[in-house]
Amino acid sequence: MSEQALSIGQLQRLPKIDGSTVSQTPLPPYGSPWSIFVSVVCVCVLVTALGSILWFSITVPKLDRFEEPDRALDLMVGRMMEAHDGLDRSPEWQQWLAEWTMGDKDEAYRQSVQWYRELTATTGDPLSKLRLAILLGESGRDDEAIAEAHRWQDRDESAVLYEQLIVGAYGSQPLSKAREAELQAALAEAVPSGWFYNQLSARLARRGGDHALLATVEQQSAGKADQVQQGIRPLIVTELICLMIGSVMLLGIVRLRGQRVDVLRVHLPGVPPPWSGRIAVAVILRGGALGVVTTLAFLSVPSLDQSLVSAFVLPLANVPLLVLAYVHLLKPAGLTFWNGFGLRIKSANHGQLACIIVAVIAAGLWGEWVLGRAAEILNLSNHWTEWFDPNLVWASLPKLTVSVLEYVIFAPIFEEIAFRGLLYAALRRRFAFFPAAIVSTSIFALAHGYSLIGFISVFWSGFLWAWIYERTGSLIPGMVAHAMNNLLVCLTVMALLR
Repeated sequence: MSEQALSIGQLQRLPKIDGSTVSQTPLPPYGSPWSIFVSVVCVCVLVTALGSILWFSITVPKLDRFEEPDRALDLMVGRMMEAHDGLDRSPEWQQWLAEWTMGDKDEAYRQSVQWYRELTATTGDPLSKLRLAILLGESGRDDEAIAEAHRWQDRDESAVLYEQLIVGAYGSQPLSKAREAELQAALAEAVPSGWFYNQLSARLARRGGDHALLATVEQQSAGKADQVQQGIRPLIVTELICLMIGSVMLLGIVRLRGQRVDVLRVHLPGVPPPWSGRIAVAVILRGGALGVVTTLAFLSVPSLDQSLVSAFVLPLANVPLLVLAYVHLLKPAGLTFWNGFGLRIKSANHGQLACIIVAVIAAGLWGEWVLGRAAEILNLSNHWTEWFDPNLVWASLPKLTVSVLEYVIFAPIFEEIAFRGLLYAALRRRFAFFPAAIVSTSIFALAHGYSLIGFISVFWSGFLWAWIYERTGSLIPGMVAHAMNNLLVCLTVMALLR
């Protein structure tokens, strides 16, 4: 990739300097109209890409992003309710921790009803309407469940049967054993197995006095709930251990900072970096635009998405940015990737680095908990489609491996280099910490295309990782915390839904 084609080579390069020294050499503005033109084109490409992400996230209904939203929501709500059911037989510490981090069962019912109302309004699927009525009945809103069944206007055969099932399970009229047996037979034919089936079957058996069937259904439900709990319990324990150890480290860091202002510093030069912010902006614009073009080229070949080649799309899309950063920023400053971004730490600082990483992970978990509680108070929630990843739930093992590699390895490495190592660092050449962190983190959060709660969550993480880069001079703590965050999300989704 020639410097002349990218027009950065026309800019004056920095002289080689020691890695621990910040250059004070004044730099001229862009000296070529062609360079300015290239920058404007790159800005247009990046703004268009970011605007497309935002436009897609705002205007395209979230349910339209799934081929089978009814199947996905059935699986997610069913497993979520089974997890809550399993808590009744779990240790008290796990019940307390689950309520502290995820909310109680009433909150789960409220969210599930809200999601199913959206689904039924969008698809009109009779089976989804039945599941909505079951959720209303199981949350103690029997009258609403009956009213929901009576409102079904498409009086086809399935709608009539579903109404009879809801009235039989949650109505006030007595249910004879003969009628209960008829409804149980119809239920077995019409509704797939799972949490919804078990809840409705148990209700019918209880009202019809079929104690043998009720015991069988409850035993099956308990077994499934315990199985779900066994899958997520190790993750809860891991998160709790990280939180406890990291909190101790956080307290230690706060106490030591009063004695040593550089207690977190593990690498120099750190930020502000020893290169021109103006040249860094040129590198980011050109590298980012080329990355967008590379990604679009990949997306234009759908067959590649099903192959292992897709695992390397993110690294390939970042190659232009990394090459330009090395040629025009790191090399002129006498740095490599390793010491330019603090990716090689002296052995004497390894223990300090480990403590910092655990503390950052704990700070991220505390932030997520605070955001979760604030969202509950404000009656806000993430849309379920934002964390339901079909590749993690239904994909084959090769495709699953590709997704995990992308989320846990490639995304933390390349996103931290791009957004903290380059974008944030370039802004720090001109601005103080807070403006630089807020601007770079806002772009980072917007690029994910999430709703308000998702945006705030990503913003908090990005801000925390920018702060720790500022304090340590190394991207390693942010990369590891980023990877750990993504890993916990992936494992939770797979343990709960796969």
